[in-house]
Amino acid sequence: MAQPRIGQKVIVDVPSTTANLGPGFDCLGAALDLNNRFSIQRIEGNGERFELIMEGPEGSHLRGGPENLVYRAAQRVWKAADIEPVGMEARVKLAVPPARGLGSSATAIVAGLVGANALMGSPLPKEKLLELAIDIEGHPDNVVPSLLGGLCMTAKTASERWRVIRCEWLNSVKAVVAIPSIRLSTSEARRAMPKTVPISDAITNLGALTLLLQGLRTGNGELISDGMNDRLHEPYRWRLIKGGLEVRNAAIQAGAWGCVISGAGPSVLALCNHSQGEQISQAMVSAWGKMGVESRAPLLNLQTAGSQWREASNE
Repeated sequence: MAQPRIGQKVIVDVPSTTANLGPGFDCLGAALDLNNRFSIQRIEGNGERFELIMEGPEGSHLRGGPENLVYRAAQRVWKAADIEPVGMEARVKLAVPPARGLGSSATAIVAGLVGANALMGSPLPKEKLLELAIDIEGHPDNVVPSLLGGLCMTAKTASERWRVIRCEWLNSVKAVVAIPSIRLSTSEARRAMPKTVPISDAITNLGALTLLLQGLRTGNGELISDGMNDRLHEPYRWRLIKGGLEVRNAAIQAGAWGCVISGAGPSVLALCNHSQGEQISQAMVSAWGKMGVESRAPLLNLQTAGSQWREASNE
């Protein structure tokens, strides 16, 4: 297979994601219509050369080199396809800043996989890219919807295979995502959780997850409200998010069906119908403002297309 020419470039749009949605810890995630854009280009040099250019201040702390997630993902493509690695540059426009609980790292992994694969003429099928993405991330709840789009439930079977179920999400259900200026790393959020949980908490989560999925499928706000009830991770993580519970309470008082930590946080997700979106957004931003935290809270739809790429020359 011929290597891409120097200067050959693809544009990869990858949706942000919200994981867990309350009770769906590490298995449920949804793509949102807030995309990160990656311009991935073949440059001179071998596969050990990777340059990263961040457009905007939010990702200024991120660096190129062998530890970068885009680079690591690209390397997995080269290896799986038995292709000689090439030098690569990634120019990134972030719609979602890192360490906010909206799958920024998952977008980097997916962009590296999709971009490197596209540059080589797409030798790997999407199923293989999905397998690689989960392996790199370590859990499926962000990378699966980031690659495939929609609301995805992912489970490992008894045979150790990953199975993905695309779940229904009625168009009338909207998401308000309050994104604060503060950061919270996934590793810190995971350290806050206990090693074991009471079986009663696990049972509560199973029931809540059933209610939530039915509520999202039908647009039933009462089921969504009852379903956004978690005992596995949220009780241990709210204390890590300055003003988080105040923001949650403000969203509920403004009419949200439910409000949860997005992923590992610190962003906070509220579900509602469209007519209540603006007032819920304002209430969440105001609540964080009273705590001295700047934020924004866009009203978002479910993104169903997943990651998309196209060839580019002068973008």
